[in-house]
Amino acid sequence: MKKLKALFLGTAVLMSSMLAKAEASFPTVMLYKTPACGCCTEWAKHMEENGFKVMLHDVPSTAMYRAKAGVPKGMESCHTAFIGDYAFEGHVPAADIKRLLSEKPEGVNGLTVPGMPMGSPGMEYGDRKDPYQVISFSADGKMSVFATH
Repeated sequence: MKKLKALFLGTAVLMSSMLAKAEASFPTVMLYKTPACGCCTEWAKHMEENGFKVMLHDVPSTAMYRAKAGVPKGMESCHTAFIGDYAFEGHVPAADIKRLLSEKPEGVNGLTVPGMPMGSPGMEYGDRKDPYQVISFSADGKMSVFATH
């Protein structure tokens, strides 16, 4: 019985260590937001809770970063983030970002959650959860549904 407990404990420690290393290996998120935006700070916390390091940059306007990201018209939100060559507009869930980074679909430049849907990461207020979609976009303006929540 002691050997079995030791085996389980050893396995748990190894798995915990592997998970910590995997999470520590996520790239840094460069987040551009306006100083007064509290939901953007909450989204940053969501990302950190999911293993990402976030560097916050308070800027007077996010328009220039949104343009650099190539976010299609009508797909804007309150903050713009970059991970490597990918752009993320708004309250995109960390799980969808991890999926994009893992799958690396051809032609996709980033993901956006247009507007600020209640219940999306950083927009949790009470029990309200509005349905929303995560939209992928490409440099030539093509969009498709990446995830539905």
